Amino acid sequence: MAWRDLMEDGSGRGGVRLEESPYESARFGHAVERLTVPAGAPGISQAGVREAVLGSRADVIVLRYPAERVSWFAELAVLGRTAVFADSLVYWRLRAGEGRPPEPRDGLRCHDLADGAAVGELVAAVFAEYGNHYAANPLFDPGQALAGYREWAARSAAAGGCLALYEGEAGDALALATLEDDPVRTEILLAGVMPGRQGRGLYAHLLGGIEERALARGAKEVVISTQGHNNGVQRAWARYGFEPVRTFVTVHLVRTPLLQGRTG
Repeated sequence: MAWRDLMEDGSGRGGVRLEESPYESARFGHAVERLTVPAGAPGISQAGVREAVLGSRADVIVLRYPAERVSWFAELAVLGRTAVFADSLVYWRLRAGEGRPPEPRDGLRCHDLADGAAVGELVAAVFAEYGNHYAANPLFDPGQALAGYREWAARSAAAGGCLALYEGEAGDALALATLEDDPVRTEILLAGVMPGRQGRGLYAHLLGGIEERALARGAKEVVISTQGHNNGVQRAWARYGFEPVRTFVTVHLVRTPLLQGRTG
């Protein structure tokens, strides 16, 4: 989920924003809505969440709210749906120009990659075993979740938002990142090193290329997020100079009859 959706002021009932999710609905074969409580929402109210949930006809509501609202989860269980704890989403930020990139390595270079099909294949390889929030919900096919990552990455590439790391003038990509830009920041959406290439310090070189790109376009910061369990990559961000900013909880609110007879 984009930084601006979770960090900026919300609108509507008590800062709550409820939106249909057509991509997820089509992919998983169930009506999905996204219910978001941004960190900057004025007058954050659980009453607004309650009203939105009770008024929704979706099969699954993907709710995200600031993690410091520790009492909210228990109260979600009385809204007539099954509350499935899905993940904690941790956001990190780097002030552009303050990163700690590695020493340049001969032959390594970053450049744009616009081939959506190729980007989709690379993302599928990098994230094949990744435990995202969809994996918590027995209604959702993990294969379809990975297909969603591929589609998301291909859309980023088509919009000019993909950077890949290569060695030499020819050869396959060693790592890649999909990006979203606004006038103030560059957000890293998906990033990783290809299987079999980890452990060579390539991820730090990829971050260096992203920071250079952000500076070239005048961005003030680079932001990124991941699930709380993904400790290895968060250590890499800390080494590079990123700092943690905010954590959000993700809960899937599922119509209970849909889960009957299913196992995780």
